[in-house]
Amino acid sequence: MYKRIIYLIIAFILLMNTEIAQAQINIWKGTSVHHRVELTPYLVKSDKSAPAVIVCPGGSYFWHDMVNEGSKVAQWLNANGISAFVLRYRTAYVPAFITHYRLLFRGNRYPDALNDLQQSLRLIRKHAQDYHIDTTKIGVMGFSAGGHLAMSSIELLPRSEWPAFVAPIYPVVSFVDPCVHKRSRRGLLGDSREHNKRLCDSLSLERHVPKNCPPVFLVNCKDDPIVKYHNSELLDSALTANQVPHRYIQYKTGGHGFGASEEKGSAECRQWKSEFIKWFKTLNLSKK
Repeated sequence: MYKRIIYLIIAFILLMNTEIAQAQINIWKGTSVHHRVELTPYLVKSDKSAPAVIVCPGGSYFWHDMVNEGSKVAQWLNANGISAFVLRYRTAYVPAFITHYRLLFRGNRYPDALNDLQQSLRLIRKHAQDYHIDTTKIGVMGFSAGGHLAMSSIELLPRSEWPAFVAPIYPVVSFVDPCVHKRSRRGLLGDSREHNKRLCDSLSLERHVPKNCPPVFLVNCKDDPIVKYHNSELLDSALTANQVPHRYIQYKTGGHGFGASEEKGSAECRQWKSEFIKWFKTLNLSKK
């Protein structure tokens, strides 16, 4: 009986610690935006201000991979002294994928996800002292459609709100090139706007890289069966043409959606994590 009570107490303490460490934040609470968008902090325990990364899981702008491209990414970053904030940004969700109701109703669509990322950047900077975050070292890392969102923070937000660096991992890039990932385009723009030429052009990342772009870490695999590898090549070319400091790694094998998993992908592509840490340590991030 006593052992059972002790086990229950221990389990309760562990649960409480987990909830405190990963308490979700509704980024729009107290604002005029009537949506619940969750940002989950994974904070490094340190007396010093740590660098931080907002993690944007992928899912074709319809859903999210909150494990391999979310919590596992955050835990890996923590193990390397980097605090993380996993963002469940607004997507179209499964009903919009199954049906075409957004021909008649707005639903979630651009720029909702970008607004969520912008608000997250603002909140983290505002509460940086509480989170022990170095405001000069806040970056954004995204996977697949989340990689498109991460890079959009540089191309579409005001320069004063840019992150210090961006890491698009096997990202969706173009909405106009033949290599377009049509599901992500539909997920972001909605059924009534997915072929809008102006929007497709403005959201094609390879066409709007600013010359003063912060450092970029870009990774993809040549055997990616979901997002054609040409997407990352287009972005790499645009970054090079605009003389943006960046590291581009294209692995031969690994496919898509491996995130921070130690099982998915290939042994080759899973090297991206150690390569990112090496690259990150070379950055000279100074105050604006």
